[in-house]
Amino acid sequence: MKKVLSIILGGGAGTRLYPLTKLRAKPAVPLAGKYRLIDIPISNCINSEILKIYVLTQFNSASLNRHISRAYNFSGFTDGFTEVLAAQQTASNPNWFQGTADAVRQYIWLFAEWDVDYFLILSGDHLYRMDYREFVQRHIDTKADITLSVLPIDEKRASDFGLMKINDTGRIIDFSEKPKGDALKKMAVDTTTLGLSAEEAKESPYIASMGIYVFNREVLIKLLTETEQTDFGKEILPNAAPDYNLQAYLFNDYWEDIGTIEAFYNANLALTQQPQPPFSFYDEKAPIYTRSRYLPPSKILDCQITESIISEGSILKQCRIGHSVLGLRSRIEAGCVIEDTLVMGSDYYEPFAERQSNIQQGKIPMGIGADTTIRRAIVDKNARIGSNVTITNKEDVEQAEREELGFYIRSGIVTILKNAVIPDGTVI
Repeated sequence: MKKVLSIILGGGAGTRLYPLTKLRAKPAVPLAGKYRLIDIPISNCINSEILKIYVLTQFNSASLNRHISRAYNFSGFTDGFTEVLAAQQTASNPNWFQGTADAVRQYIWLFAEWDVDYFLILSGDHLYRMDYREFVQRHIDTKADITLSVLPIDEKRASDFGLMKINDTGRIIDFSEKPKGDALKKMAVDTTTLGLSAEEAKESPYIASMGIYVFNREVLIKLLTETEQTDFGKEILPNAAPDYNLQAYLFNDYWEDIGTIEAFYNANLALTQQPQPPFSFYDEKAPIYTRSRYLPPSKILDCQITESIISEGSILKQCRIGHSVLGLRSRIEAGCVIEDTLVMGSDYYEPFAERQSNIQQGKIPMGIGADTTIRRAIVDKNARIGSNVTITNKEDVEQAEREELGFYIRSGIVTILKNAVIPDGTVI
């Protein structure tokens, strides 16, 4: 794997994940209480012994830079590194990244300096665990120019994805973006060619792109320098199919594209499932890494907690927590009811003296105040929620933007903004 360079695409402005992306890049969005989205592809790379990793980003990259520099310091005895490359304007190119392929094109001069044979291109906002060694080996074994990782999909979900058609050798011969009706039926393939059983192939007769690619070095450089196409999935790959050997690599395991507030919320709460969540952070052979924070253990005083994840450094007092994920340094006061909710916690502790002073002055301290009820919500970091607050979206509002009041509603899920202050007695 020393001959593989990994390029992780940090995504655009993350508008579908707004307001979580208001102050941070999409790959820096917190996940599962203590991780960030970027930890998933980087950990997959480390577990696959791929240690040359670039992360391309364009928006709000300060917290992402900080996280990566603190979390991923490889020893001086290896040429491994993890480095953020932000979009920049130069004399030869005054434009920001125009798409996935354009982002790689703008730094191709840097990638080409490395003595590698393969470029592994990944997305920064997917939740999955993959051994890229098997992916790269499949690419080598089939003598491919480009290999795409694909998911088997049933007919019900197929029209939500970009689909591909393969021949009996696994070579990709056609692409179709979110087809419907007869166009969809034409994209059905025999997925036993890629390793599925006959029964599985019958249930999932379509293959969808995961946005994960392996390119031969010369092929990527040629495709990016000889064209001005800006997107891999919609332009570069469909146009390359007739002239290059494009192969499909089947990934038949859990994979979730965390591109919307609803998908993000559901993926986080699914981690609390018993007896086995769809994705596990408890795999010792392939751990998910993140920044070490050296926090104290959580303090839980006379609480009722069911089917939840409580991250370290939290303080919970006489509250009820159900089917929820609580992030680092979460503080929940007495009488609170938190259900079906993701609380991201805090970036720092509020000193005891400052906290008492704030309370005496009628200010809202960090965390969630006494006798507050929160259901089906996301509470972003450093939020200050007062006492006797009710956040339940009782009116079942689907979409709302109340930035001046410190919250948004997306798909019926209330999202409290980072650093928001919600006064005592507020009802949302």
